[in-house]
Amino acid sequence: MKWRKIGRIFVPNGQYDWVISHASVPFALHLGGNIYRIYFGGRNRENKTQPGFIEIDITDPFNILRISPEPVLKLGKPGLFDDSAIWCHWIVRRGDVLYMYYNGWVRGVSVPYYSAIGLAISKDNGLSFTRVSKAPIMGRNDVDPYSVGGPCVLVENNVWRMWYWSAVDFRIEEGKPMYYYHIKYAESRDGIHWERKGIVAIDFKYPGETRISRPCVIKEGGIYKMWYSYAIGHGGYRIGYAESKDGIHWERKDEEVGITVSKEGWDAEMICYPFVFEHKGQKYMLYNGNGYGKTGIGLAILEEE
Repeated sequence: MKWRKIGRIFVPNGQYDWVISHASVPFALHLGGNIYRIYFGGRNRENKTQPGFIEIDITDPFNILRISPEPVLKLGKPGLFDDSAIWCHWIVRRGDVLYMYYNGWVRGVSVPYYSAIGLAISKDNGLSFTRVSKAPIMGRNDVDPYSVGGPCVLVENNVWRMWYWSAVDFRIEEGKPMYYYHIKYAESRDGIHWERKGIVAIDFKYPGETRISRPCVIKEGGIYKMWYSYAIGHGGYRIGYAESKDGIHWERKDEEVGITVSKEGWDAEMICYPFVFEHKGQKYMLYNGNGYGKTGIGLAILEEE
């Protein structure tokens, strides 16, 4: 496949207090016609992340139609699992209700943070969300003993299917803390209570590979296709790609992804957190560049399958 970068469509620069910097982990919700709402995590003056959105016309993506003045979900109270950061990773529409699966962080002492997966719902078409619980719907257990995050959720035949990153180790390397995480798979009957069996969907492949995150899965022609971020050592992310016949057993085909860092500029050091969606038969990819979203959100269009 071959992607053509259209360009950077949004740069966070303090438009509101919740988006002083960063526009991390973009997710596109179709509102109708050519209009999309793009959720992302913005950082406030305390360097804490909360989710909000911009709205664009996909045919004129550089023209920002709207920016949410407030986060759609605010940080949890001190001591809760999401008191330090919240990223919207995936939204599922069920009738008039939106299910937002998100990453929640609480800062740690022996490790920089603990991550867990929360769920919030919206009944106003995504303008605001309410937690289903003060606790995560998926946290640490014997299968995922360190941290979990980055949920991608599809519903098929009344089975809710989740791909998520799972930290399997923590080390201090070159004087820097490092979680090691890959992508696992879980199932649910209601989208709230999840059964985890330790099934690894995307495992480490390269020498020194440390992080595989932000899965984005679509099903097309009977084939499951996944885009994700991966990194070697402390290096910057690249975007990877894999295929599967059942959504459980995957073959990595990173060499076929067709998009990488630019020679210079806002996405020359890393390219990460892909979200792929289709509009009128054309595939688009939202992604972040340098600094895990610090330099904004880019948009690419698929030119060759």
